[in-house]
This record gives sequence, C-alpha cells and structure tokens, in this order.
Amino acid sequence: MPELPETETIARDLEELIAGRSIVAVSIHRPDVLRGAKGPAFRKVLLGRSVDRVFRRAKTVALQLSGARYILVTPRFTGSLQVAEPDEYGTVAFGLDDGRTLVYRDVRRLGTVQLVDAAGFRAFDARLGIEPLSPLFTSDALSGILRASSVAIKKTLMDQRRLAGVGNIYANEVLWRAMVDPSREARRVVPDRVAAIRDQLVDLLEAAVLARGTTFRDYRDARNERGGFASSLQAYGRGGLPCPRCGTRLAETWAIDGRSTVFCHRCQG
Repeated sequence: MPELPETETIARDLEELIAGRSIVAVSIHRPDVLRGAKGPAFRKVLLGRSVDRVFRRAKTVALQLSGARYILVTPRFTGSLQVAEPDEYGTVAFGLDDGRTLVYRDVRRLGTVQLVDAAGFRAFDARLGIEPLSPLFTSDALSGILRASSVAIKKTLMDQRRLAGVGNIYANEVLWRAMVDPSREARRVVPDRVAAIRDQLVDLLEAAVLARGTTFRDYRDARNERGGFASSLQAYGRGGLPCPRCGTRLAETWAIDGRSTVFCHRCQG
C-alpha cells in the first residue's frame, strides 16, 4: 500500500496540480528517504527545473523534469505525495514557483524519493513487468506470464518484474472475484480462469481508480483526501466473515507469501 490505484490517483492529481510549475526551493528534513543523490547534490540538480509531466509506473509516481531528470517517488506503506504545507512527517519538500509546496510525507519512512537521469529511468522501467491497464495486457499476455511461473498465483500476480502495480489488496480481491485458489501454482491455472483473472483485474483496478483508491489508515491522495474503495472490497480485510458470494466463512492465512491472504474454501477451489 499504496498500489496501482492509489499511485495512479496521486499521479493524475499532480499532473493537474503542478505540471508546468518550476522548483524554486528544496528542503530535506529526513535524508534517509533519498536515493540517487545526497542532500546538497539532490538540491542542486533540482533547483530551477520545471515539472514537465507526472505519471505512474507500477507503484511509483514519476515526476519528469526539464533537462531529462526524473524524481521517482515510491510511497510503500505509509508514504504520500501532497500539495500541502510540511508537517512533522514531511521528509522532503519542493517549493514551487507559484508559492505552493509539494511534500513527500512518510510516517515510517519506508518509501523512497529517487533522483535519476534518462538512463536511470530506462533501467528502472526495464525492471518492471507489463502494466495491467495497458492495451497490451491481454489474456494471452497474462497466460504467458503465468505459464513461466511455478510459484503460487497470488505471489506471481504481485511480482513487479512480471506484472506492475498489483499488491496484496488487489491480488486478494481479484482472485476471489475470479474464483481462483490463491495458492494454486500459477502455471496450472486453466485458460478460462486466466481470462477471468485478466478481465476481473482490469475491471477491479479501473473501479478502484474511479474511487480514488483504498484507504484503511495511512493512504491519502495528493489533496490529502482518503480513497473510497474500501467499502467495495469483497475479500481483503474480511477474514472470518461470510463470503459475499456463498456465505462460507472466509479463511485467512499468512502461509503463501508472508502477508494476509483471504479466500473462500468453497468458491475458490
């Protein structure tokens, strides 16, 4: 957390809010989140550059700057990127030429703010798999990903080298919706279930983006507002409750990948 819908929401907001603005000040309050350059060099490279574009890649928000530089912000568990005044959790603040401030907040400081050049961005991009909201993400594309994996389907869906942007929340949810056992070996998922996973995943992610993501506790969008998709979740976070489809008590385990997996023994056979 944040996953694809949350970082997509942040990126879209920031594209609207700050694209075209210039960075006139850089304040570093918690340098341990920085990657790619240390404080003075980080500040020197950024000052005077304009924000040409803001977009998302996997679970990372990318600020493309003038002069072929990029700021890559990966919020991980408790990070957020907001146009707001810094507070006690502000780690890095970027003063803009219109008087506003872009702040990276991170309570636990597990996220990162990385500065890269064009070659660095290409290397970052090359390490990531296909985007599930891309037109290239077809059932055949997903089938190829799954056939190459001998680990559990849930773990495969969360492998950013194979499929970009899906984390624990949406992996749980899509497998419940597609009626697939999360522990099943990925290469043994039958073709009709592969198609169901693909279609359900696209629908799920698009719906979550429309709801501006899922907030349980920490996630906030670029306007410091909560996401609204939590009420639509049918599996994640509902261990021990009745399955919305068949009424069977939903099971919860940490055995697959060390994270909470919620599933229905009856529906997801």
